[in-house]
Amino acid sequence: MQNEYEIKKEMCEIGKRVYNRGMVAANDGNFSVKLNDHEFLCTPTGVSKGFMTPEYICKVDENGNTLQANKGFRPSSEIKMHMRVYRERPDVQSVVHAHPLYATTFAIAGIPLTQPIMPEAVIALGCVPVAKYGTPSTMEIPDAVEPYLQHFDAVLLENHGALTYSDSLLNAYHKMESVEFYARLLWQSMQIGGPQELNKEQVEKLYEIRRQMGLSGKHPADLCPNAKAGKPSCHSCGGNCGAATAAPTADADLIASITKKVMEQLGK
Repeated sequence: MQNEYEIKKEMCEIGKRVYNRGMVAANDGNFSVKLNDHEFLCTPTGVSKGFMTPEYICKVDENGNTLQANKGFRPSSEIKMHMRVYRERPDVQSVVHAHPLYATTFAIAGIPLTQPIMPEAVIALGCVPVAKYGTPSTMEIPDAVEPYLQHFDAVLLENHGALTYSDSLLNAYHKMESVEFYARLLWQSMQIGGPQELNKEQVEKLYEIRRQMGLSGKHPADLCPNAKAGKPSCHSCGGNCGAATAAPTADADLIASITKKVMEQLGK
C-alpha cells in the first residue's frame, strides 16, 4: 500500500503525463486522490501540473477545507467538483480533470461521445455525455455533473473540458487518455466521410465481454436505464440515459438523430 509521499510522487508523475500529452495548457487541470473518508490529496491552483514536486500537493477534508498546504500553495479552486464525485461515488478513489484538445472540442460544440466506433471505447467507456456549462470554482459545475455520476465514469464539461474518475489515480488518468483518443478518432473519421458504427448486436457482444471481465466502475453494460427497459442503449440515446429523468424513446431517437446530423455537418 502506498504511503502519502508515494502518492504525491505519483500525482506529480501523472501531472507530467497530462502536461506532456497536451491535455492542459499553462496552469490548467487538477486531480485528486482519496486517502480515506475525511482526507484527500489534491493538486494546487495556479501552478503547471507538468512541473510539480511532492511539496506542491495539498491535503483537504471532505468539505474541501484545507488540512495541509505548504507556503505559497493552496488547493485547486475546482475541489468542489471533486468532492461531489467522491460523495456520490464511494467506489471512486481518484478524480482527474483536464482540457484534452479533441474531447474539449466536442465539449465546446455540446456533442456527447456516444457513437460506438471501436471495441476498446465501448468496453472501457460506454458513452461520454455532456454536462451543462457551469462557472468554474462555483457549485454550478458539481450540480451539473451530479446527474451523470451514477451512470458514467467520464463526462464532458460544456465549454470547459473533461472529467474522469476511477478506483485509482492511474486508472482515472487512463480513462482521460481513452476519452481523448476516442474523441480524436471520431473527429478524424468525420473528415473522411464519417465513422462506420458498430451495430446493436456487436455492441451487446462487447458489453458481455466487459461483464465477463468484471471491470470496475459504472457502465451501460450493467447500468443503462434505457437498456434495462428494453430501449436503445446509451450509444444511441444521445448521452441522455444518465439524466435525472430518462427521455422517452421517441425523444431519445430524436436526440440521436440531431447529434448525428450535427456531426455530419462538422465533417463537411
